[in-house]
Amino acid sequence: MQENVSLNYVTQVHDDLSAMDSQVWDGLLAKQDAPTPFMRHAYLSAMLSSQSATPDTGWILQVVSLWHDTPTGLVLAAACPLYIKTHSRGEYVFDYAWAQAYEQHGLAYYPKALIAPPFTPVPGSRLLAESAQARQALLAAVLGLCQTQEISSLHILFASAEDLQACDEAALLQRSQVQFHWQNKGWRDFDDFLSSLTQEKRKKIRQERRKVQQAGITFRAMTGPEIGTPDWALLVQCYQQTYWEHGNPPYLSPAFFESMRDHMAANWLLFVAEREGRAIAVSLIGLNLDAQGQPEVAYGRYWGALERVDCLHFEACYYQPIEWCIAHGLKRFEGGAQGEHKMARALLPTPTHSAHWLAHPAFSEAVARFLERENQGIGHYLEALDQHSPLKKPA
Repeated sequence: MQENVSLNYVTQVHDDLSAMDSQVWDGLLAKQDAPTPFMRHAYLSAMLSSQSATPDTGWILQVVSLWHDTPTGLVLAAACPLYIKTHSRGEYVFDYAWAQAYEQHGLAYYPKALIAPPFTPVPGSRLLAESAQARQALLAAVLGLCQTQEISSLHILFASAEDLQACDEAALLQRSQVQFHWQNKGWRDFDDFLSSLTQEKRKKIRQERRKVQQAGITFRAMTGPEIGTPDWALLVQCYQQTYWEHGNPPYLSPAFFESMRDHMAANWLLFVAEREGRAIAVSLIGLNLDAQGQPEVAYGRYWGALERVDCLHFEACYYQPIEWCIAHGLKRFEGGAQGEHKMARALLPTPTHSAHWLAHPAFSEAVARFLERENQGIGHYLEALDQHSPLKKPA
């Protein structure tokens, strides 16, 4: 552990989350403007303990925290998971061109620093803090750490509005991307939702769902403890097969999913597709819970199939979750990174944001010019997408 004392805070740096009380961490997370389950103590701890995000896989964790020194002991004021990385995989905000430019000029881009849950492109709070002042102090501590360790750059991915405000005040560069999210407008059921779409999109969705039904596929939906050990094992099998079919090793180990089963079951919704009594595909959906423990936002996360069935992916990953969200009154379903095809399934374009600091002044200026052009392009892209909205035009 490293410890420094500033004018207002005691700063600590740990190499894992075990030194942080989980209830204290999660309590601070719950006070943020955009908490998600993917910044919970158990989720981040599982990434390390399951050997999914470790120094051996290029993720070196440094938990940075700020504390008030009070007569009764230290009180947490701010914290974040900082990863020192030796590559750019598993991030979904692509900076490979920046790394290549560094290399061409004989400079080292790696190691770099990252604040975001590994392998999880879900927007949400990153700089957990009790106040705007504490958030700014946390960011200053992180930047100081990067400078001390001669880290090339800092990247805060899929950040919340409060995070971005702190980054703006610290003069970090900001970058925009696009995801596709479904917003619940209070529809009574799936047919009511379809009635809000253009005729072309309604017809397409009904055709795709009919193909799955005619293939003899039925679905089971389970949450929390309803998801049994065999269901988690099936998920791991399907998840791994999907990665290998695309020529990539799976990011997450079986131990990660076991930890989710044991410590975060309430935050998961599992759809199992069956044909003639045999499970052939799964879709795992993350759930953000409100203060009463009720789901309010859903996130498409992991999917896989043991058999190929036309349109099964759309049914398992979009239509079943949307239908479930309508039935249970959820506010939003986020479909994950990229994918214009999601727009045809009524997931609408939504901007997401990240913030970046580069130590090298000349490269920082070059990236700033690049981002100015790129962000303008994202604005034009959103305008173009709006012209192809699946929703009916207002009368």
